[in-house]
Amino acid sequence: MTLKHLNGIKVLEFTQTVMGPTAGLILAELGADVIKVEPAPNGDKTRRLGGFGAGFFSGLNRNKRGLAVDLKSPEGREVVHKLVADTDVILENFAPGTMERLGCGFEELSHINPRLIYLALKGYLAGPYENRPALDEVVQFQSGLAWMTGPPGQPLRAGASVIDIMGAMFGVIGIQAAIQEREKTGKGQRVSSSLFESAVFLMGTHMAGMAATGSEARPMPARGRAWAIYDVFQTKDDEELFIGVTSDQQWERFVEEFDLTDLRNDPRLSTNPKRVEEREWLLPAVRKSLQRHDRKEIEFKAETCKISWARVGQPGDLFDDPHLLATGGLLDVFVSRFGEEAGQTVGLPNLPLEFGKARNRPSLKRQPPTVGEHNEEILLAVGYKQDDIDGLYSNNVLANNTTIKK
Repeated sequence: MTLKHLNGIKVLEFTQTVMGPTAGLILAELGADVIKVEPAPNGDKTRRLGGFGAGFFSGLNRNKRGLAVDLKSPEGREVVHKLVADTDVILENFAPGTMERLGCGFEELSHINPRLIYLALKGYLAGPYENRPALDEVVQFQSGLAWMTGPPGQPLRAGASVIDIMGAMFGVIGIQAAIQEREKTGKGQRVSSSLFESAVFLMGTHMAGMAATGSEARPMPARGRAWAIYDVFQTKDDEELFIGVTSDQQWERFVEEFDLTDLRNDPRLSTNPKRVEEREWLLPAVRKSLQRHDRKEIEFKAETCKISWARVGQPGDLFDDPHLLATGGLLDVFVSRFGEEAGQTVGLPNLPLEFGKARNRPSLKRQPPTVGEHNEEILLAVGYKQDDIDGLYSNNVLANNTTIKK
């Protein structure tokens, strides 16, 4: 179902890589009209990433229209300024000062449209660090997230761009607050979200725990345990399952279902704090017992006694996940290596949201745009004539897939 929560909200997105495109994707899937503005002649450099970044563009730019324009030219800036007059939100995640040098900073654009909400997605908020370049991985190490993730002495970044995505989410929250304020004041404003402060926010519970206990935080693999059974276990058929037993009631059901009579009757294990104290011998005993069962049997028993469990999955497993396939959790998105026509359609994750009694999920309205795919549609709507548009192509102010030099 096409969601209409943000219908009527017009967005110009000047972004690349992950953080900015994620913010645009969220707004687009909630119903906003998002125009992805890419630099002419070759478009967003994210299209040409390899390795870990090869899926960034296809994964984060569906449901947007595409405009490719040269902002370094006066004619290109004029195109953007005409669009800004009827725009609600600007998104940008370039290095500090870049948009200002291109004549598209908040001060200049807000003179054109005082109702404009301008989201700057940056490495840092205001302060001594604000002009530093930053990346998701950089702030994971800077904030302590990498230190908390890896084993002692081996800091490790998370296995996805979690801070880029979190920073984008906070940015969208800021936009929504600014839209509400604009309803009262009639004025827009600059909003900023950042990588570093987003990563720091994740450290808040660890900081609070240090204050509450007087102890230093420990990396997650060596942390003090809140629950006795909260680990990965091997099965009889050499597979792995994570099992979490997080209450005394779950413990009672767990030992009953798995026929752990000795453990059920042991007074040393009557409460979770006691079980945590006995982990040194309790965990090996549980491991030995579970290894008598194959994976399917453990899954059945865990489901029966209503404890938390999961297979140790990999990203490739998600393409065929029965829950995602049954509930609209995957959208059929066209993925190509460089945004060209050759590619394939695959299921990629939907937004993790549902609405109303019908539990409606966002839908796919548009595939990720090719370079400049909607140039004419967008410019004709703001008063350009076809001859004007043809002239902009001739002067290399506009570009599309047919004008890119292969």
